Parts: sequence; C-alpha cells; structure tokens
Amino acid sequence: MEVFQVYPVLGYVFATLLGLVFGSFANVVIARLPRMLELQWRKECAESFSELKEHNEEEPPPRFNLAYPASHCPSCGHRIRWYENIPLLSYLFLRGKCSACKTKISIQYPIVEALSGLLALAAVLHFGFNYVGLAYAVLLYCLLILTMIDRQTMLLPDQITLPLLWLGLLLSISILPVSPVDALIGAAAGYLFLWSVFWAFKLITGKEGMGYGDFKLLAVIGAWLGWQALPLVILLSSLVGAVYGIGLIVLRLHEQSKPMPFGPFLAIAGGIALFYAQPIYQWYWSWVI
Repeated sequence: MEVFQVYPVLGYVFATLLGLVFGSFANVVIARLPRMLELQWRKECAESFSELKEHNEEEPPPRFNLAYPASHCPSCGHRIRWYENIPLLSYLFLRGKCSACKTKISIQYPIVEALSGLLALAAVLHFGFNYVGLAYAVLLYCLLILTMIDRQTMLLPDQITLPLLWLGLLLSISILPVSPVDALIGAAAGYLFLWSVFWAFKLITGKEGMGYGDFKLLAVIGAWLGWQALPLVILLSSLVGAVYGIGLIVLRLHEQSKPMPFGPFLAIAGGIALFYAQPIYQWYWSWVI
C-alpha cells in the first residue's frame, strides 16, 4: 500500500491488471453460476417429488462448478491452455477464434475483462489505492457480474447479492465513507421501496413487474452508498431503463410484451451515483435555488 501511495502510477497499473485477471474469472461466474443454480434446482425438485424421480430418465449431471470442468471450447471441447487464457491478449492473439476448431469466441469475454480492468482503475483513481478504493472496486466488480447474468438469464443470484449486502453493512463500520446507520437505513429503504412498488403494481394490474432480486440489489446499493444516494439511483435507473426500452421497441429489437431485466439499470445507476452523486446533487440544488 505504501509503495503505491508514493508511486501512484504503479498502483493504477496494478489495479488495472488485477481487474483484468478478475475479469477473466468473472466470465466463468457469468457462464457457470446460472447453470449451477439450474442443476441445483432440478436436484431439489427430484428429491422433493417422488413422481419426478420415477419419470426422470436423464442421467444425473456430472460434477459442475466454478472450478470443474476446466475451461474449454463449448463447440469442440478443446481444453483452454494457460497462454490461451490471458485477459484481452489471448483473444487478440487467437483473433477471436478457438485455436482448435476455429469457432468464433464471443466478444463478451474481452468486453467483460476490459470493463473489469477499467472499473478497478476508476475506483482507485477516484478513491485512491486504499481500503476504500479496493472495497468499491469489489462492489463495481460484483455489479458487473450481476449485470451480465441478469441481462442473459433474468436472474440476480442470492449467492452474490446477499454476501455483498452483508459485506457493505460490515464495511460501513470502519472502512466505507458511509455511517452504519446510513448504510442500514439505505439497505432497508432500498429493499422496501421496490417491494412496495412491486406489490402496488401487482394489486393494480395483477402482474409482477419485477423480481425479488431487484429488491436485494437496491438494498445492496443502499448499504454501500447510504440512503442519501437512493433517490438518484432510482431516478437514473428508471430514466436509463425507459430510454433503453423505448429505443429497442422503436428499432423493433424487443417485443413490448416481453419482460426486460431491471438489474442492469440499477447497477449502472449505482455506479454513476458512486462517482457522481455529490456533484449531481450540488448541481441540482444550485439550479433549484
């Protein structure tokens, strides 16, 4: 830490490289965690309902987690070697194709790696290479993973949101620039606000407008940023979501009746509030006054 304080450029480089490495792991989590949850749900259903056991002709799934099986090409099964798994560089070296079968590699992989590195850099640039900067780098990293998972599967896994919620509350005790009281109120208010919106919408329309994962994600943001950031986060997420959704509908890239994940907009709004909440509020009140 002290070396990076004396030579901040080294800290920025180190944070970026560390973010790139964790970005590679983020791709594993994004690809495998939803599948792991699906397998777990199937197993629990089969154990709970005997009739499913009797009529289930599928073979039990092999061991599958974040570490096993080893990274491989989904098309040909080619095992990814270590030099084919270097963040960003391997994608460029392989020209975006599997070295064995030449199947195209999804552009999502280098994008997630690059975003992870940039978010880590942004955190230490804004807060410094200290415990606060590292803590908020972790928050941004998890928000990136949640954004990608929710975008693809409409899921915000409790395995990420709940530990992140408790971590934010614990760090508010001595590390985060948020008091424990503000963090606790922020977590409760964030959850209860969307919970109230959910039930009001359901009572009026008879439909569910969002999932419970969205409640937990806003609670996470409230715990890490404090209740003061919630109005801005709610406003920005609604605005960004509305503009994005209308744009897709106008371009006929999304059906109006098809549900759209709200988690990514909450995550984006939380990231904006993390860096710019204070200047935005100052600008707003100066404009109003």
